[in-house]
Amino acid sequence: MSKIIFARATKLIIVIVVVTTLGLGGTFLWMQHVDQDENLLYLYGNVDIREVQLAFRQPGRVEQVLFDEGDFVAAGTRVATLDAQPYQEAFAAAEASVQVAQAELAKMHSGSRPQEVAQAREALKQAQALAYQTERNYARARKLLPSKASSQQDVDNTRAARDRAVAGVKAATAALSQAEEGFRKEDIAAAEARLAAAMAARDQAATALADTELFAPSNGTVIARIREPGSMVTSQNTIYNLSLDYPVYVRAYINETVLGRIAPGTPVRVRSDSSEKTYHGQIGFISPRAEFTPKTVETIELRTDLVYRLRIVVNDADPALRQGMPVTVTVAVDTHPATDLPVDDF
Repeated sequence: MSKIIFARATKLIIVIVVVTTLGLGGTFLWMQHVDQDENLLYLYGNVDIREVQLAFRQPGRVEQVLFDEGDFVAAGTRVATLDAQPYQEAFAAAEASVQVAQAELAKMHSGSRPQEVAQAREALKQAQALAYQTERNYARARKLLPSKASSQQDVDNTRAARDRAVAGVKAATAALSQAEEGFRKEDIAAAEARLAAAMAARDQAATALADTELFAPSNGTVIARIREPGSMVTSQNTIYNLSLDYPVYVRAYINETVLGRIAPGTPVRVRSDSSEKTYHGQIGFISPRAEFTPKTVETIELRTDLVYRLRIVVNDADPALRQGMPVTVTVAVDTHPATDLPVDDF
């Protein structure tokens, strides 16, 4: 019995040795295959499509929501509107204020009307005639004072009347001068400032009125319709989530040990698991900061764990590439990077 058990154990050991040998041989062959493809670098990442949250800059009641989820919208397409009546009324009031300010400034630039100048001139004549009459009365009263034909009271009264008349002449002269010369430069400058303020308020009202219409910033697909007509919204409340058609990126990571074999502008090929189509792109960004690494690197073993994030621009993307889809990126590292392509363009 013990011989049988020993024989079986011996056979089991032989099988394990054979399997191990075959495994090592397979590993050796796989490594040889990798060595043969050493000019190709395989990276793994995910599709990264940018999204935009579309919102009004003004508060109000939503009047129209023109697209549903899954609809394609072109850049510049109106996608939603607010009730514009309050903003139209505010713009009309601002426009009226501008017209008032313009009229006041035009009046100051034109100066006084001819009738106003003539009226001021006649007022001066009346003041001069009154002054002449009061001067004669004062002289007569003063002449009769020694003979007691007039009293000191009469002299004082006529002198006061004469002084008032002289002051009236001065006032009428100044009024005529103002009517002939027009408004002061300071008054005109103040009127110009009031007009500028009114025009700025009108521009603000026009901007607010224009903001009652929401437009798509670029081509994309509606992935979420968040508000419905009749909803009250404040500024920055999202109405749609829009997935942009372009650009399409792939977010991938590369090991530190092969980082020196690529550069921004290096051409790549991209494939997904759901299609046999090969997409073309280029490396547009390499992060200057390592990730998933300890704060202090002390050994060679730890250095090999360093990875850097890449952003790959897909030039010929189509709707088959969807957000978050895993893809395989192939880099021909023996090709020369496109040095004439600036990194900022990616």
